Amino acid sequence: MTPKRHQDSSHAFAVRLMEHLVVPTFVLDAQRRVIIWNKACERLTGVLGAEVLGTLDHWRAFYDAPRHCLADILALGQSTDLSELYHAHTVHDDSSLGLRAENWCVMPCAGKRLYLAVDAGPIFDEEGTLVAVVETLRDMTEQKMAQMALQSLAIKDGLTGIANRRSFDDTLEAEWLRAQREQVSLSLLIADVDHFKLYNDTYGHLRGDACLKAVAAAIDAQALRPADLTARYGGEEFVVIMPTTDADGANEVAERIRSAVSALGIPHGGSGCGPSVTLSIGVASTIPALGHTPDGLIAAADRALYAAKCSGRNRVVSAETIPMDRPK
Repeated sequence: MTPKRHQDSSHAFAVRLMEHLVVPTFVLDAQRRVIIWNKACERLTGVLGAEVLGTLDHWRAFYDAPRHCLADILALGQSTDLSELYHAHTVHDDSSLGLRAENWCVMPCAGKRLYLAVDAGPIFDEEGTLVAVVETLRDMTEQKMAQMALQSLAIKDGLTGIANRRSFDDTLEAEWLRAQREQVSLSLLIADVDHFKLYNDTYGHLRGDACLKAVAAAIDAQALRPADLTARYGGEEFVVIMPTTDADGANEVAERIRSAVSALGIPHGGSGCGPSVTLSIGVASTIPALGHTPDGLIAAADRALYAAKCSGRNRVVSAETIPMDRPK
């Protein structure tokens, strides 16, 4: 067999091998045209090789609009674009080692959304010139969903589904530092379900849990901005963190929350209570100063909540001036 025939035979074998790998794989040439689109890739994406071979249209197997895949980025030498395009990625100092990334893909032709782990590796000729890029895909959707579920358990309250105390503590610390750095207002609401112990004693814990769920949903619905965080602080107490919000804005939200819970009309009627479940809310706002801590904001909102309780409940009280507590 002549060297050329042997080379052609080896190339044909490599192509057949690639086409029948169980790992979804496609190959681009140096101009980023698809030269191999294997059977496993067809099954994963719902796109037949005949539809993309010789084209630059491989993106449509994964996305609704044209954008670079990992193999494109490697072929173009544009690894600086990875952060914009991929949820997670790895860039090696040696470009010959290729790229690795993870991302959600909409998979329009397959009609499903998958989380894919992607590897792209270069192929060079004897002179070191790039001749092709191989991209392999792994469906990591089940693992990603399990990871997200575990993360959700770590930051969400098991009863109400809103953020838990741990998430509140972490978020308040982060927002405090940001407000301190940017010198903008930060507001905090602390809300307490009025006469909740009596409600539990009257109706039982199952009704009490249902009441807390309904109240949490009503509070969360009024904190409409993505930056706001609604959390269960403990027992029948709830908190709302509102970045870049001054006292006037915080009081407006607090009054909406109070009205929304009253409008639920959850029957109470315990001795000394009104006809339905209500909230008392304490509001505190500040522009964080150096040397102060988030504890001062919590303490101010808590004092305002106590004042709301003492002055008749079912009302909003604001701590207009906050004597911030310094760290001990």
